[in-house]
Amino acid sequence: MLEKTGIPEAGKVKNSLPSKERLKEGPVAVFECFTEIPCDPCYYSCSIGAIKEFEDINDLPELDFAACTGCGKCIANCPGLAIFVLDYNYSEEEGVVRIPYEYSPLPEEGEKVQALDRSGEVVGEARVEKVQNSKSQDKTAIIWLAMPREQILTVRNFKRGED
Repeated sequence: MLEKTGIPEAGKVKNSLPSKERLKEGPVAVFECFTEIPCDPCYYSCSIGAIKEFEDINDLPELDFAACTGCGKCIANCPGLAIFVLDYNYSEEEGVVRIPYEYSPLPEEGEKVQALDRSGEVVGEARVEKVQNSKSQDKTAIIWLAMPREQILTVRNFKRGED
């Protein structure tokens, strides 16, 4: 399915997610990288060693969820835009998904947007909580989207306006 539609199979997605217990411990990265290609910048961006060293540059990344602090340094370094940070405990009712974003113009903090799943379908409304766009991110901004907690496992992008 991934090769034909660009949408990963549910089983692959499920295997890439941390346990519910780990989600409740605090922010954690999620790698939705499902194609073996020569790529390893995520490994070099992780200063705490939560990403296992690649035996072969074509290997898929392996994340140690227990070691990951959810710092997000790996997000902007992924050329495939396949890394997200999930924060289930952002507030009493909301979680946050930090996503890579390479479109212009950037959204504004506080802006209401339509939250999209992996297939581009609207799953609800989200609020842009923060926009990170430093020079070290090499033109890949990181957008913090706040939404109801139950949506953080499915939201992976957003749409602005009523389009």
